This record gives sequence, structure tokens and C-alpha cells, in this order.
Amino acid sequence: MLLARYILRTHAAPFIFGTAIIMVLFLLQYIMRWVDKLAGKGLDVSTIAMFLVLNLSWIVVLAIPVGVLFSTIMAFGALTNSHEVTVMKASGVGLLRMMLPITLAGVLLWGFVFWYTDTVLPETNIRLSAMMRDIERTKPTFAVDEGQFSTYLNGITVLARHVDTNGRMRGLTIYDHTPREVRNVISADSGRLMFSPSLTRLVVQLHNGEIHQRGIRNSNEYRVIRFAGYQMTLPAENTMYQASDVTGTSRTDREMSIADMRQVVDRSGFQAHQAAISFDTSFATHMRYLFKGRTIRDTSALSHAEKIDRARALVASTRSILESDAFRHTSELAVVNKYSVEIYKKYAIPFACLLFVFVGCPMGILTKGGSFGSSALISLGFYVLYWVSMIGGEKLADRGLLSPAIAMWLGNVIIGVIAIITTLRVNAR
Repeated sequence: MLLARYILRTHAAPFIFGTAIIMVLFLLQYIMRWVDKLAGKGLDVSTIAMFLVLNLSWIVVLAIPVGVLFSTIMAFGALTNSHEVTVMKASGVGLLRMMLPITLAGVLLWGFVFWYTDTVLPETNIRLSAMMRDIERTKPTFAVDEGQFSTYLNGITVLARHVDTNGRMRGLTIYDHTPREVRNVISADSGRLMFSPSLTRLVVQLHNGEIHQRGIRNSNEYRVIRFAGYQMTLPAENTMYQASDVTGTSRTDREMSIADMRQVVDRSGFQAHQAAISFDTSFATHMRYLFKGRTIRDTSALSHAEKIDRARALVASTRSILESDAFRHTSELAVVNKYSVEIYKKYAIPFACLLFVFVGCPMGILTKGGSFGSSALISLGFYVLYWVSMIGGEKLADRGLLSPAIAMWLGNVIIGVIAIITTLRVNAR
């Protein structure tokens, strides 16, 4: 019991550290892709924080298995360097017994990651997808740059020749292109932009200017209105971030649980089967018609040209039916493959939490690691091998060239073979 607690304690810090490092690296990479879309959107701190938390949801699924691999390599490498593994072996404790507490911890992590992937991740994914759409739809906070035409609002163009540090604009010209009976061009000595208290309207306060109005239908209709003070209210649609309600939103494969995806697979599989039956029936009927000489009606009174036209129409109709059935069959099979890949992925990735235990422990002893650099390098190598196998298998499965089960478990099989070989080799020493 004391030995098990000691071994678990040596793994705790490297596991937390390695998992955190992987999560940070993934998050930074993702933020770099989204920094341009987030900048200038006027998002508050809580919205940005929620965006990062939702992204961490899918990152944690990838980071935990790598954290297991990193911690086992580093911990067992450190135990080897300090000769503690030698002492335990001399005391009759074999490698498998040393790995037992870590194996149990790997089983628990396997169960947690599987539950998280199937229950929590689909909900966070759909919220993240909705949030990404909302952010992309949000227009930049309305701001006027000095000496430049600002066209952030639909139908309104603003030119400010000078903008001071307090946001007060001078030498203003506003072009109003919104649909109405007259077209307005407003000029003012000074003005200021602000949002209404409800943040749904944009208020433009102008001082000392003119409104030039020209009729749309009657070009001779023209008038000038002078003012000392004038206030415009404009709709501020999408100028502020607004979260969408995801209730009832259609879900993609990565936003569904295994049970939901199995329903899609069963439904598409049934449709593909029905399409195949329809294709075979139509083809067999047409073949019987051709080779048994059956006719639908007497064609003796028709001319040769009319018979040819009728035959062409029959062939065209049959071809259209067969092509439609073939296309429907292919499309439904593509759906089956796509969702089956995601189902098997939900099983395969969590299993890596247990699999990497049987790779990291003997690999740490063989390489006599223990340092951050060597452990990170070995973990990176296995990570690349694992994900190349999984991504390559996913593409082959999506194209129908490989079974989804084989495609998603290919990486686990490769790593599993390495794990068995290294574990037996170290255990026999």
C-alpha cells in the first residue's frame, strides 16, 4: 500500500504539469487563429473567458492521454535514475506490480474521459459553435477614424476630419443611404457618437450644420435644412455581442452523444439498404423487359421513329431512377461512415489513457529519462505517431476505403504493439 501511494505521488505532479502544458499549447495555437476575429469586437472579459473555457473543453480530452504518457515516462525515468526501480526489483517487486497503481489510475481516467467525451463535450461543442457564429456575426464596435470613411453601419457612411482624444468629432459629413423617399447628406461642425442605455440604438448628436435632402423619385426635389443641434438615432444591430440560444439547434456529429449518433447511423443504414433494394428491383425489371420482349402496350401501329423515341424515353427514365437510387445509396453510406468514425473515436481516444501507461512506464525505464526535456521529446514522438495514425485512418474511413472501427483503432493497435513489446522486455530483465 505504501509503495502504491509512493508511486502515485511521483506521478501526480508530472501528470498535472504535462497536461497543463499541452492544454496551454493547444489553447495558444487556437487563440492565434482567432485573434484577428476577436480583436475589435468589443467583447467583455466574461465573454472572452467563456470562449476560452469552451475551447479548453475539447482540448482537455486530447491533453489527458498525453499527460499520462508524459508523467509515466518522467516518473519511472526518475525512479530508474535514483536506482529505486533496481531496489524494488531486488525486493521481488516486478514491473507489472510497480505499474499496478498507475494502471488502476489509468482505468479511472479512461472512464472519466469517456464519460466526459460522451456527455459533456457535445454540449460544450454546440455552445462553442454557436458562440463562434455569434462572434463572427458581431460587427466591430462603431468607431470613427480620423480622415477616413467609416462604413460599419448598413446604409450609413461617416467622415470625420478630426477626432480628439475625448471622442468629439469635427468637420463631420454623414451620407445616409438607407431606403427612404429622400437621400440625406448631413454636414456638421462637430458631433459625438454614443450608444443608448439599452445598447440597441446608436445616438449621433450633431451641432451647427446642414441637412441636404434630394428626392429619389423626383431629382428636382431638393432642400437644405440648417440646424444648431440635431440628434440621429440609428439601429445598432450586431454592433454588440449577443449570445444565441442553442435550444433546438441542429447538431453535427461532434455535437452528439454516442446514442444520438447511433440513431443517425441506423436511420442512414436503413435508407441505404432501401436504396439498394430499389436499385436492384428497377434494374431487374428493366432487364426482364429487354430480354423477354415484354411490352406495356401494342406498338404495331407506331412508326419506326415513334418506337425509337419511346425506347429512348424508357431508357432515360430507367437511367434516371437507377442514378437516383445509386446516389442516395452512396450518400447514406457516407453519412454512416462519418458518424461511425465519430462513435469509434469516442471509444478510442479515452482508451489511450490506459494504453499510454503500458508505453510510458517501460519506456521511462529503458531510456532512463526523468528530465523534462527527454520525457517531453519521447511523449511528442508517440503523440505524433498516434495522431498521424488516427487522422490518416479518419480520412480513409470518410472516403469509404477503410472500416471506421479499424481506422479509429489503428493508432491504438500500433501503440499497443509497442507497449506489449516494451513491457515484456523490461519485465523480463
